[in-house]
Amino acid sequence: MASIAIYGKRIPDEARPFIERILGTLQEEGCQVTMYRGFQKRLNESWDLGLTLPEYTSAETLQALNPDFLMVIGGDGTILDACSQVGRSGIPLIGINTGRLGFLANITRDEAPASLKRILQGAYRIEERYTLQASAEGPELLDPDFALNEIAVSRKGTTSMISIHVHLNGQFLNTYWADGLIISTPTGSTGYNLSCGGPILMPLSPNFILTPIAPHNLTVRPLVIPNNGILELRIEAREDSYLCSMDSRVFSLDVGTTLKIQQADFKFRLVQTEEHDFPTTLRNKLLWGLDRRN
Repeated sequence: MASIAIYGKRIPDEARPFIERILGTLQEEGCQVTMYRGFQKRLNESWDLGLTLPEYTSAETLQALNPDFLMVIGGDGTILDACSQVGRSGIPLIGINTGRLGFLANITRDEAPASLKRILQGAYRIEERYTLQASAEGPELLDPDFALNEIAVSRKGTTSMISIHVHLNGQFLNTYWADGLIISTPTGSTGYNLSCGGPILMPLSPNFILTPIAPHNLTVRPLVIPNNGILELRIEAREDSYLCSMDSRVFSLDVGTTLKIQQADFKFRLVQTEEHDFPTTLRNKLLWGLDRRN
């Protein structure tokens, strides 16, 4: 009997039949189901489903439960939030998308019941995704200290650019005069990094990307680096603090605080079905090949 925890946030009203089918499929398969308390409360209040499933309430209770899978219902942002709960536990994540196709939540509503059955029968593979880890020199505490998509530093409370002094493995790399700087994983290369003109990497590429946000010097371009290096960032700005975002979490750090970024000591484990692969997701998400001249 498989044990599955379910995490979600806001679900559109039209997704109610889909949620009911998912829960019905898990019941038919004899799964032991636990649901995040906030999600179960929202479903009952919105749709009066009368759910009374066992609940978990935090990252600690989820990790103590140690289910076979954490099924995340929502979009890519919901999966990034769920990563904060999974942490270093190694619990595999299943992404069920309730909206448009996502890069992380790539199982659609229509596919979900059949895909879940195949996953429970063992017809899946685990992709271990590289993760970033950061630490701040000083009293500032970054908790959680990891990011699956990206870590970004940016200006705070001003329209003026900031100066970001970057060292790689102890050697000076560059001073970025810009609105900010993104350090992206291959998984995050299709997110904020892509919006700022950075390249797309295959998910298992052993690299990270440095992508400036609106740089003053147009010759300063995104840079792909090996993921076994250590980055040190020091910020100069007109304000007393700057922002450090780690996926969906934002911290305020004092200017002058040195930020150390490197590959984390663990990887997130994403469940992939046989029907999905990254090139197919790219084509569908970015509409490649729809030009009739191709």
